[in-house]
Amino acid sequence: MEFVVGQRWVSHTEAQLGLGVVSEVADRLITINFPAVEEERSYAAKNAPLSRVTYKEGESIRTIDEKQLVIEEVLENNGLYIYFAADDSGMQQIVQESQLDCFVQFTSPAQRLFSSQLDRGDSFRLRVKTLDQKHRLQQSGVTGLMGSRTNLLAHQIYIANEVAQRFAPRVLLADEVGLGKTIEAGMVIHQQLHTGLASRVLLVLPPSLVHQWLVEMRRRFNLNFSIFNEARLLLDGTDDPFGEEEEKDAVENPFETEQLILCDLDFVTKSPLRQEQIKAAGFDLLVVDEAHHLEWAPEKASPEYQCIEQLADVIPGVLLLTATPEQLGIESHFARLRLLDPSRFHDLDVFCKEEAGYQALNEVVQPLLALPEDTVLTDAQLAPLKPYLSGAVQGTGSVSQLVRQLLDQHGTGRVLFRNTRAAIPDFPERLLLGYSLPAPSIYSDDELRGVEGLTPEAQSDELIWLSGDPRVKWLEEKLKELKPEKVLVICANAETAVALEGYLQLRAGIRSAAFYEGLSVIERDRAAAYFTDEENGAQVLVCSEIGSEGRNFQFSQHLILFDLPLNPDLLEQRIGRLDRIGQKNTIKIHVPYLEDSAQETLFQWYSEGLNQFTHSCAVGKAIYENFAGELHEQLTHPDEALADLISDTARYTQEMRDSLEQGRDRLLEINSCNKDVAADLIAKIEAAEAPEALDDYLELLFDCFNIDQEYHSQQALILRPTEQMLSDVFPGLRDDDMTVTTDRLFGLSREDVDFLSWEHPLVADAMDMILSGETGNATVATLAIKGLPPGSLLLEVIYGTRCIAPKSLQLESCLPLTPTRMLLTAKGTDYAEKITHDMINGRAERVKKATAQAGIAAIRSDIESVIEKADALAATRLPALIESAQKQSRERLETEVARLTALQKVNPAIRDEEIAHFTDQISVAEEHLGRAILELQAVRVLITT
Repeated sequence: MEFVVGQRWVSHTEAQLGLGVVSEVADRLITINFPAVEEERSYAAKNAPLSRVTYKEGESIRTIDEKQLVIEEVLENNGLYIYFAADDSGMQQIVQESQLDCFVQFTSPAQRLFSSQLDRGDSFRLRVKTLDQKHRLQQSGVTGLMGSRTNLLAHQIYIANEVAQRFAPRVLLADEVGLGKTIEAGMVIHQQLHTGLASRVLLVLPPSLVHQWLVEMRRRFNLNFSIFNEARLLLDGTDDPFGEEEEKDAVENPFETEQLILCDLDFVTKSPLRQEQIKAAGFDLLVVDEAHHLEWAPEKASPEYQCIEQLADVIPGVLLLTATPEQLGIESHFARLRLLDPSRFHDLDVFCKEEAGYQALNEVVQPLLALPEDTVLTDAQLAPLKPYLSGAVQGTGSVSQLVRQLLDQHGTGRVLFRNTRAAIPDFPERLLLGYSLPAPSIYSDDELRGVEGLTPEAQSDELIWLSGDPRVKWLEEKLKELKPEKVLVICANAETAVALEGYLQLRAGIRSAAFYEGLSVIERDRAAAYFTDEENGAQVLVCSEIGSEGRNFQFSQHLILFDLPLNPDLLEQRIGRLDRIGQKNTIKIHVPYLEDSAQETLFQWYSEGLNQFTHSCAVGKAIYENFAGELHEQLTHPDEALADLISDTARYTQEMRDSLEQGRDRLLEINSCNKDVAADLIAKIEAAEAPEALDDYLELLFDCFNIDQEYHSQQALILRPTEQMLSDVFPGLRDDDMTVTTDRLFGLSREDVDFLSWEHPLVADAMDMILSGETGNATVATLAIKGLPPGSLLLEVIYGTRCIAPKSLQLESCLPLTPTRMLLTAKGTDYAEKITHDMINGRAERVKKATAQAGIAAIRSDIESVIEKADALAATRLPALIESAQKQSRERLETEVARLTALQKVNPAIRDEEIAHFTDQISVAEEHLGRAILELQAVRVLITT
């Protein structure tokens, strides 16, 4: 090495020091100054771990005065380089070597190779594997659908895909209770974020559901929403919401500080300032749960309705969730649809007439839906349907063809999705087991009556009721009888749950865990995980009422209701923890109750009146409200009128159920779940998930980054960071132990374990970090191979396409990374087809770093020549890739425009802005694709032996 003061060098061992400049050369010692970090190093000239920094014509450089220039010519004078370069405007400038920016980082493969910043062979393999897997995922067709911790259920997958692929979707998700509207909304949000169709999301919820949604979004979809309320915003330094107008205008909009925000409806409704801030914040998607509580009438709307109406007017995408789309009346149903599309649903009378027509159509088409799909209909069968079909109806047609035509014209089919339990198979049976127990003397007659009588223990000392309430001893004996089967116990109050769990564990010797609102989210996860563990876990989980919210315990078939809630919807939620799709066994519902008490009265009303223990009741709350006065009277002062109340309730309940069944919109149900499309999507998701490939990838990833892996179980690993990690921060990796699995079923049963998929932030962000950074893009190895003389140069180069475009255009599906591999000799002969990447991985031998650095310096000109040949070859392959991508993009968008345009003629629910969006995308996508390039992603220098 020849050192001259003013030369630029980079350290092999401390690349983070930036670009160094030779400040002193004395005998056999040189001194390098590193201005970027204000440090100095002295090295022995003979073996200094340094590489000279040189640039070629066409490369970009940055000067100390922050000018970005492109080199046009390079000269050397007395050991120093002089660069003749030009800026974007063509203005030329002479740059001395000493004027180069010291903050430069070498990230391109060639730069790192020639500056001797070399990677290990496994890092190179990781980069290539990342390119291959990213390319595969981009072509999967199910981007955004893989990452959720959910069962792959047909109706949920279909709705999520159908809604999430739309531009600014505005729909009403109205599945019956227990079918997973929250999961569907989460899937839509997840897919819109992953595809770039949305980046900012606002959830507006009833106060009671804020925590449940926060946990569900984090646990199931890895979406970290921030809760906004007045306390938080005032703590963060925002203004007083009731301050002066001048002060309000000067304050930064707090809703612009986060991408994913969750707040309760009361908070938004009560503050005009917060409403204005939300409207100005530029959200892409608004999600409102329990939308049936937004009251509206033609003459007046509630403040809550008016608030959501204003937000929906400026936020492009809107999801409304309700389990009762029409049960509260057609006026209420119209009010929600009006929020989605006020221009389409502008007149209640017109809407009522349309709905009456669709109901008549439903009655006409019901008999035909029972026929096989390929049945050819006769003229007589088609005649009643002619009034409902636009255009000429063919003389013959199959049932499936007919249904497709009717679905396209269905009035609310594009904005309303509703699945019912009746239309979805595989729900389990329910078996009621009631236990009448004598009322103890520890409770007075008054304590056993009224609403308070449903939970008399809440008014009693813990030691007294634990020893005197017969339900406690019954619970102990029943659990021992059921052992080792898992049992979920739910009661109304946290104090009751804690006391029962303590009794079972300490006095009865039964393995148990408590689950109540006083625990943190992590503590709840641990309690649930302890209950889930089949080998060493708890037999029983004792929950307060929150145990009936959101959690999935379908691995158990025994549910003990220590008390009964007065609200039928809460009872349905409790049973719904076990009564879910995928439950393999009959659900056994055990209900102990005290004789001659409010508990017995409510038990009889539920079991004999609503028949709710054995049959799901979607309209329980409406039935309760109809009989609330009489029921409360019987809870307080039971008499012979109880029999009449139960009889009237049973009759009214059956009428409601018959009305729901007769009013089932079978066409809407078919439109809400196309089983063939759903099956195809699920098959694609399962193929794209490729858990074995993911396991192999993760093993290599963690090894390369020096992340510690410890065996947890056959399905899981424990990850922890180490002091030797390749980077200080690894995306998604926590500071403490992190248990992970790639097994979907295990992940569903163990919510304390992270379910890793290709779309989990830890995996997806790591892949992006690798491909956008320098990891593994330059390495050196030796290769024993027949047919080439020892000392021959082989260069393995990997190129990938790069197209800078808005993510919302989704061009990756048309132009994926497309890894292009070449294996070139010094003369430019390509051996890529004869010698595969895996063959080299199996035979290549590591080269000592010092040897590699010396070797690269010696054959630099040869390597540069081969890279130039590779660039030229890659350039010849690019036009075909671009042409194919433009064609595919154009066909996809033109097909969508044609489909929507045709649908709009028969279905006014198709909005003009949807069609305009896809029309505009055609030319925009073509323009961005035309500027795509093939970029060198990785290079491996191979010397034959």
